[in-house]
Amino acid sequence: MKSARLIPLLLWASVLPAQSPLTLDEAVRMALEKHPSLEAAAAKIRASEARIEQARSGWMPKVAYQESYQRGNNPVYVFGALLTQRQFTEANFNIRSLNRPDALNNFQSQVVADQTIYDFGATKSGIRAASLAREMSDEEKKALEQQVISGVARAYHGVTLAREALKVAEEGLKSAEADLKRAQTVRDAGMATDADVLSIQVHVSAMREQQIRRKYDAEIGMAALNEALGLSLDTQHELTSPLTVARLAAEAPALQRAELRQIRLMADLAGEQAKQARAQRLPMIGFRGILEADRQQFGNKGGANWMIAASLKWNLFDGNRAKQMQKEAEHQAAAARATEKQLQSALSLQVRKARTDLLAAQERITVTEATVAQAEESQRILRNRYSSGLATVTDILRADTAVLDARTRRLAAIYDQRMAAISVDAAAGTLNGASDVLK
Repeated sequence: MKSARLIPLLLWASVLPAQSPLTLDEAVRMALEKHPSLEAAAAKIRASEARIEQARSGWMPKVAYQESYQRGNNPVYVFGALLTQRQFTEANFNIRSLNRPDALNNFQSQVVADQTIYDFGATKSGIRAASLAREMSDEEKKALEQQVISGVARAYHGVTLAREALKVAEEGLKSAEADLKRAQTVRDAGMATDADVLSIQVHVSAMREQQIRRKYDAEIGMAALNEALGLSLDTQHELTSPLTVARLAAEAPALQRAELRQIRLMADLAGEQAKQARAQRLPMIGFRGILEADRQQFGNKGGANWMIAASLKWNLFDGNRAKQMQKEAEHQAAAARATEKQLQSALSLQVRKARTDLLAAQERITVTEATVAQAEESQRILRNRYSSGLATVTDILRADTAVLDARTRRLAAIYDQRMAAISVDAAAGTLNGASDVLK
């Protein structure tokens, strides 16, 4: 019979979602490997690498094959086509043939090669600009990584905070139930009234509400963690990194924000774009080689010839387009340099504020720890006094509420201190998967 009763229990357990142990370090590593936003950032980096190769192609020869067909009896066309086909004979000098030639086919095949010899730095600036754009993509990915790490840590400890708060609520419920039994005993001894028992019953119900709320806070917290990890929202984890006080650094780290490096790169990029625009107003020297075959029928062997040529192209006037492009780029560079100064100050303020929040949370922990000890001792004394008829039920309820509030505020202070420590590194731009604030 016992075996028969165990079978449904085993079947029920087998369908429960498995929970795998997950430390905060592992969660961060998982997010850095799989988060969709970082996959998108990596794709942008590969795209920027392709743009570098596009820019480098300016140094490479351009080779093209083209095929064309012509037919006509224009005297000049027929005369020239016969020569290129190597089909011109003495009979073609006949005056009638020269003036009124028969229609002629010409199938022309060409291989054309163009090579830039010198462009006054236009290609070089293009390569440099593409390289700077790639560096900007790298910095963008670094900034996204820090956002992902911060989001994972916040969600991870959000779950641990909710679970710890649930434990506090459960302890509060047990304490309230114990007070109810105590009140019933005191009432039965004739030292209290039914009103005391009813008051504590209301308090028990309030503690149950707290327990229910904290339970669902933990569930939604787990869904938020999965979203931060880029996983299905229903994935379950056994979180093994406790919510503890973070170690404090002696001072705030130096500012190393990716956004600051991006704006510097943006200024450099605008400078290279100005060089490119200036190069458009200077000569470009090139070389062209042509191999050609002409024939009257596509499948026949025709006359072959070749030609080489050097060229110089100088944009003498384009309505000042290139000049204005150069000015635009120069102004963009100046704007980027001015923005860098403003951003430096704003980011330094972020670091200072995060550091201040960290110190404030640290002091709150010290205060709340003392408050918890005081509230628990007060609760113990009042319970003893109530059992002896020397305290009222109001004293008991006030003591229970004070303990619950003190424990909850202590948890909140620890969570805020941990998040503030992460915010300090994130504001400074030093947050990474190996940061001490994640330990």
